[in-house]
Amino acid sequence: MHFNTPKGSDKNVLVLTIGFLGLFLVFSLYDLALVSRLIEASFASATEIFGPLWQWLMVINFGLAVLIAVSRFGKLRMGTAAKPDIGTFRWLAMIMCTLLAGGGVFWSAAEPIYHFMTAPPTFDGVDALSSSAVDAALSQSFLHWGFLAWAALGTLATIVLMHAHHQGGLKLRPRALLYPLVGDKLENHWLGSVIDACSIVAVAAGTIGPIGFLASQLGYSLQEVVGLANDTSTQLSILAVVVAIYSISAFTGMDKGLQWLSRFNVVGAFALLALMLSLGPTDFILAHFGSGFATYLQNFTTLSTNISSPGWNQWWTWFFWGWFIGFAPMMAIFIARISEGRTVRELVMTVAIIAPVVTNFWFTVLGGTGISIELSSPGSISGPLTESGLPAVLLATLAQLPFSDWIIPAFLVLTTTFVVTTGDSMAYSIAMVVSGDSQPSKAQRLFWAVTMGVIAAVLLLAGDGGLNALQSFIVITAVPVSLLVAVSLITGPLTLLAMQETDRQSPKQSVQIVSSVR
Repeated sequence: MHFNTPKGSDKNVLVLTIGFLGLFLVFSLYDLALVSRLIEASFASATEIFGPLWQWLMVINFGLAVLIAVSRFGKLRMGTAAKPDIGTFRWLAMIMCTLLAGGGVFWSAAEPIYHFMTAPPTFDGVDALSSSAVDAALSQSFLHWGFLAWAALGTLATIVLMHAHHQGGLKLRPRALLYPLVGDKLENHWLGSVIDACSIVAVAAGTIGPIGFLASQLGYSLQEVVGLANDTSTQLSILAVVVAIYSISAFTGMDKGLQWLSRFNVVGAFALLALMLSLGPTDFILAHFGSGFATYLQNFTTLSTNISSPGWNQWWTWFFWGWFIGFAPMMAIFIARISEGRTVRELVMTVAIIAPVVTNFWFTVLGGTGISIELSSPGSISGPLTESGLPAVLLATLAQLPFSDWIIPAFLVLTTTFVVTTGDSMAYSIAMVVSGDSQPSKAQRLFWAVTMGVIAAVLLLAGDGGLNALQSFIVITAVPVSLLVAVSLITGPLTLLAMQETDRQSPKQSVQIVSSVR
């Protein structure tokens, strides 16, 4: 696809990104077994060295963000607008759907039942598959999709980026996270290009993975529900539909396609949530959300810092932390793009507190329903999980509910639209970084949407090994990005001091400063 390169764009970022992804594809097709071995070895080294450090990075990032929100800095307004230009409901919808999309339905059903069957290290003394294991399983899932994860994706980094863009005149790109330390020196420097390229590769891998896995999961679901063969041609057909939807949405822009998808997801999610609560084990869900959340808070420190079982952490906590950290700069850019006029307190409380609590409740409804069914009918959920893996959990759970013939298709549609929202928003964010334009052209957005779909298709053709290699590769790409995210622990407070100084000046002086740096 041809598109004009906007003035101010960095061609090096495009060359590095496309070149790296292209080489990954070429070598995967040439010798997938060799690529997989190299990736697995790198994955093991990355998690062994950086896994414990990532745990502390996530804890400190969350703690610092909350302290800032409750301090005098919380009232500072981000950007130059006196009030938000996007309504609160639309703002919340886009944040929730984009950040939750990768695991909103699939992991919420599968992870709690897995931890219920196999006790996590922190709860090693709890008997698996027993009533005492319920809260332990839920609290471990709450950790992975709770306060720490959400805070890393859109608090300190977003604050730094918004100040660098609106007050410093820099483009919304990952390199801008270093603005408080180096000013605008990286705007046209090769190191800035490398920083941006690493962030794009990380988020591309983290987005392509769920897109590809969605095709394989829907293929499995269609086979179980309607008997359609779950072969490569079926999965590619599903992938083509998914890519077409989010490409059209990306093409229409943030003010149309993405906002429409976000509203649809929120309304659909709440409708299905209410249905699950009314048809499922309501008392069990409500009781264990409270007790599970209490267990989560009581064991928060241990859950967050436990490194007693590195083999377990490697495929659970460290994998999730690597995935979320890899997403962080591009997610922060996306949130910065839609948060003009919001206060620091609004941002942190919404992203790091409210959204995680809502997410944890969603996990309790889906995962808790499966656990309740397993307790009353042993083997009804654990059996399909053992036989067919994590994708089988959602179907096995929903099949036990009344009106399952209607509920199952509805959840499959919601799963699709959640992942579509991520593909859409990340295509937009990547286009912003490559073009250097906060409103990239339709051709730019469409190019990246289609590119991610094509890579997912090639990896599907390569077999499960291709997607499994990409899943491990996600964590490897998080290594350089985590260094960038760690810097925000310093640049975040520096940014707030600069924002406070600007806020103390008269409106006339503030306008003069903004004008002079642009």
